[in-house]
Amino acid sequence: MCDLGVQRPGVHGWDGTAVLPTHPVGCAACSPPSFAAWVDGSVMRCSQAGGKGVFSLPDHPSGMALMNGSGPHESLKGEKDARQNGHEEADPGEDGNDQEVIVIQDTGFTVKICAPAIEPFSLQVSPQEMVQEIHQVLMDREDTCHRTCFSLQLDGNVLDNFAELKTIEGLQEGSLLKVVEEPYTVREARIHVRHIRDLLKSLDPSDAFNGVDCNSLSFLSVFTEGDLGDSGKRKKKGTEMEQIDCTPPEHILPGSKERPLCALQPQNRDWKPLQCLKVLTMSGWNPPPGNRKMHGDLMYLYVITVEDRHVSITASTRGFYLNQSTAYTFNPKPANPSFLSHSLVELLNQISPTFKKNFSALQKKRVQRHPFERIATPFQVYSWTAPQAEHAMDCVRAEDAYTSRLGYEEHIPGQTRDWNEELQTTRELPRKNLPERLLRERAIFKVHSDFTAAATRGAMAVIDGNVMAINPSEETKMQMFIWNNIFFSLGFDVRDHYKDFGGDVAAYVAPTNDLNGVRTYNAVDVEGLYTLGTVVVDYRGYRVTAQSIIPGILEREQEQSVIYGSIDFGKTVVSHPKYLELLEKTSRPLKIQKHKVLNDKNEEVELCSSVECKGIIGNDGRHYILDLLRTFPPDLNFLPVEGEEMPEECKKMGFPKQHRHKLCCLRQELVDAFVEHRYLLFMKLAALQLMQQKANKQESSSALENGASPENGTADSEKAESEDGKIDDNVTGLDQVKELAETIASDDGAVDPKSREVIRNACKAVGSISDTSFDIRFNPDIFSPGVRFPESSKEEVQDQKQLLKDAAAFLLSCQIPGLKIGISELITRSAKHIFKTYLQGVELSGLSAAISHFLNCFLSSFPNPIAHLPADELVSKKKNKKRKNRNLGNADNTAWASMTPQELWKNICSEAKNYFDFSLECENADQAVEVYNLQKITLLREISLKTGVQILLKEYNFDNRHKPTFTEEDILNIFPVVKHVNPKASDAFHFFQSGQAKVQQGFLKEGCELINEALNLFNNVYGAMHVEICACLRLLARLNYIMGDYSEALSNQQKAVLMSERVLGIEHPNTIQEYMHLALYCFANSQLSTALNLLYRARYLMLLVFGEDHPEMALLDNNIGLVLHGVMEYDLSLRFLENALAISSKYHGSKSLKVALSHHLVARVYESKAEFRSALQHEKEGYTIYKNQLGEHHEKTKESSEYLKYLTQQAVALQRTMNEIYKNGSNANIMPLKFTAPSMASVLEQLNIINGILFIPLSQKDLENLKAEVQRRQQLQESMKGGEQLDPEDKAVEEKEAEPRMPSAAIPLTQSSA
Repeated sequence: MCDLGVQRPGVHGWDGTAVLPTHPVGCAACSPPSFAAWVDGSVMRCSQAGGKGVFSLPDHPSGMALMNGSGPHESLKGEKDARQNGHEEADPGEDGNDQEVIVIQDTGFTVKICAPAIEPFSLQVSPQEMVQEIHQVLMDREDTCHRTCFSLQLDGNVLDNFAELKTIEGLQEGSLLKVVEEPYTVREARIHVRHIRDLLKSLDPSDAFNGVDCNSLSFLSVFTEGDLGDSGKRKKKGTEMEQIDCTPPEHILPGSKERPLCALQPQNRDWKPLQCLKVLTMSGWNPPPGNRKMHGDLMYLYVITVEDRHVSITASTRGFYLNQSTAYTFNPKPANPSFLSHSLVELLNQISPTFKKNFSALQKKRVQRHPFERIATPFQVYSWTAPQAEHAMDCVRAEDAYTSRLGYEEHIPGQTRDWNEELQTTRELPRKNLPERLLRERAIFKVHSDFTAAATRGAMAVIDGNVMAINPSEETKMQMFIWNNIFFSLGFDVRDHYKDFGGDVAAYVAPTNDLNGVRTYNAVDVEGLYTLGTVVVDYRGYRVTAQSIIPGILEREQEQSVIYGSIDFGKTVVSHPKYLELLEKTSRPLKIQKHKVLNDKNEEVELCSSVECKGIIGNDGRHYILDLLRTFPPDLNFLPVEGEEMPEECKKMGFPKQHRHKLCCLRQELVDAFVEHRYLLFMKLAALQLMQQKANKQESSSALENGASPENGTADSEKAESEDGKIDDNVTGLDQVKELAETIASDDGAVDPKSREVIRNACKAVGSISDTSFDIRFNPDIFSPGVRFPESSKEEVQDQKQLLKDAAAFLLSCQIPGLKIGISELITRSAKHIFKTYLQGVELSGLSAAISHFLNCFLSSFPNPIAHLPADELVSKKKNKKRKNRNLGNADNTAWASMTPQELWKNICSEAKNYFDFSLECENADQAVEVYNLQKITLLREISLKTGVQILLKEYNFDNRHKPTFTEEDILNIFPVVKHVNPKASDAFHFFQSGQAKVQQGFLKEGCELINEALNLFNNVYGAMHVEICACLRLLARLNYIMGDYSEALSNQQKAVLMSERVLGIEHPNTIQEYMHLALYCFANSQLSTALNLLYRARYLMLLVFGEDHPEMALLDNNIGLVLHGVMEYDLSLRFLENALAISSKYHGSKSLKVALSHHLVARVYESKAEFRSALQHEKEGYTIYKNQLGEHHEKTKESSEYLKYLTQQAVALQRTMNEIYKNGSNANIMPLKFTAPSMASVLEQLNIINGILFIPLSQKDLENLKAEVQRRQQLQESMKGGEQLDPEDKAVEEKEAEPRMPSAAIPLTQSSA
């Protein structure tokens, strides 16, 4: 049926065939699964009703109509134009006549499942599902999870696994499906054993720590004590003000210098695994001899139970039974009793009471975990720390490592996967309508994640020396490898290919530049143009490029193959009409100019890419392009060219600077920003000239002619920028230009020559290649060594050079000033460069010693660490002579041992100077920490993440001067650092963007619907786990919250946190933010202690990753301080709020509005403590800032003034009372004082303000308008249910069905990082 079905890694038969689930969430041949146990926590939950799991699907609107956007090419352009011109995207359902509408959701129905030995149960299914997906559900359910080899039957007919439910005759609401046990084959028996092993390991985190099978860590449940959904219901019953302990651990308090590492990965109590068996392994008696095969024996297992009973088990066609073999004698006859059972679990239940008890408890725990804690991620995430783990016996792991030639990549029976064919076939799938595009994008994404996993595994095998080279006689650096239909090459300059570009250094950066090129061409997605599957892996100091193989390329010489481009950087160049036609389609989105170059015979050759871009037609007839390393224009700031003057801005800052290679290019984002900047300039210039024409028709023509030469372009643009204000007043001028530009572009003869002149001049001034419309493109071959241009294009080349200089100046004057340079980033990147070459000289046996020595030199205060050479290496020095060649690095493989801290830091400083042109003022780690206010734990995390090193989770003493910080035992592993293409879900992304736009315009309900739809489509393409789904869930949660649905907000944000931990990492900056948002929604749901736990976790992670001195820390501390204020922990609250005030003052200046708000928060706590003098002092500070910044009549200033009056009255009343007490002693007649504990509502209001969530107060008139609007909409759309009443207390816009249009500033949404 489908070759692509690759499943949750780690669940395959011995022959590599796909097992669980065979048709994954990414298989080209399957229809979109809307339902799978693995897919989405929201799609399927198991509610333990009466001891039986009842699965339920959420109610989806049955006929959700989806619009089709334009095809992918137009959509790229459309998206750009929409951004520049502020067009809105069409809203689904608004204008459905010319677009086809597709119904994706069908209504679900319920079937009854009848399985052996348990009561029948109901299961809700959807018509698009395949039978296979019901299999998945049963294999995941607590009471049926031990079955793998069964068929589903309806009225005695076996259902086809790959049939969609809607195609099955007679299957309807209430149908009874029978689970029928089927006979085993060797393959099915292996699947069964593997599945049982997976169930036994289901709570064990070792795969996540070891970075295998796309497992990764999540710690949220440790801080929420289980699923928030449950605790929400549980805690609502009592009042939440029961005494909760709010004191954070000492190291989390402001000012603490302690940075413990162990708290990063707290021990989860579920991880103490319930031991079910001591040993489950393949028996040494395998495979069964011929005569036993004929009795149905498939394989033999050896088991030791917890009670220490040793048994041999036969897996036969009928099931599993005990035989009479022992470790040393073979007797395959059934034992008495043999306990024949169809499933291994049923057999083990009978022979081991402990197994029975623990296995059942383990499955209960497994199904209670949130699905997002156990679904595999699309790409592997590695952890830089791990606790000391026991290495336990595991038959399946051992089998994976040794028996199968390629592990699980060869899951198509009898052959390895043809990666190139799969990658290209998925691209050729049809994409005319939404379902087709979803299917295509899901297939592309799935194949890419499989290819990335295979390539990573292969690259490690290559560097570890486990793959034979295809050119074994050549020097090690020059060797190339093929493994599993993937081609591997090393990042060295093999045949002086990059001699003119920087040799090995250039050869090292070329693969990542090439990968960026592949990404970009893939994103443009032109039909008929193919790129290679490309993955770049850094491992043990080497860079490996993994590529899919063009059919036929290995049988012929490269010279014969290349029919477009150049194989020698522009000396010999060829072109081809078909390639020009295909590449021309990419030139607009990629901003590449078609141009001519000269070849070695001085003939003109036309190209539409850089010369290195090669075109090869494979034996499959497809047009491939490769070597896309110069897709983007060069960065002239790092490319000094003789005889070329750089712009003044660059020269002032000391550019151009010599760099160690000549492949520096501008990032795509920068090219886009530059073009956008030029577009605004173009509009302003044209508007300016139109206005001049109007004002003064006589002078206009002569003025224009003088002011529009290219050299004068900058002067003109400066004029435009200086008159910026004038233009903004005259927006109609810009509209006119837009209209005019569109009319000219459509080649309408009706435009008068003067207006054409305006556009032509504006085009010329901004460097557009067209003189009738704005169109900026770059020639990627300008300033490329060895490329020559014909005389005829001299002027064009001059313009292109100017454009590149302008881009270089734009980078320095507009883009870079917006960036903060992190010193720790400079230090760790420089250290990484040194570590790379350092590691290349290390043998495998010396790796942990070498890495710990490097880390000691880098971070320890111990002045002279000594490296421990592995003893055997020293002994066998003499014999080693012959084997020298095998090592990829230098011949001397003990040189690393002589490194000293002084030498390393000297190298780091010179690397920072040479590479980044930054002078570091430090000679060792301690000085760096002191001078730049860094922390060693942060540097350790950074260097570990950058190099793939995994260290032992324990407390390290960096400052001990008497012994080194690290020993060999602290280095647990070294992982690959992998760069790959990230295929996008284009339709989902457009829905997401439209949703964001709607929200920012204030249409919350429509925004929410669009974002929900985007979530559906993302799930469809990516499966359940992906960073973009994470962004989607975060935005949804925020919208739920603004619209007053706190519990839904909590549920969505919980998923966002889990997903961020799993796909980005447990201490990634995004994860920290997700924790903060979740804490807010917990507080709104009255889960105060959970909210505090989450905020403390976020603060711990911030301290570890950045330290206390970070602008975001102010927001975090304000959150913590407010929650503590709410639970009346005033002194503790003040510590955090006053720290936030100090940080805000430092980063935003003492006169900023943020600081004013901070003063107010501090004043409120002092008020609660009845310390009115301090409260008054802080509120006065805040009042002064508001008055100066916003004026006396601003609402904020007035509020502050009112609060000051109130505080003054309270202070006076308090003083009066005190005087009364002093005067009359105990007989004093005391007025009761109002000491107000803050109400939860007021604390929540302040939390909303600091987190940027504003509710708009509505006047009576607004309310009436709103009601009228709601009625109007109800008449328009009968199907909509009535709007809810507004909550008068909050006056928030919590309208469920229709919102008035709010000012866009109303709901600033935090980083939507999709």
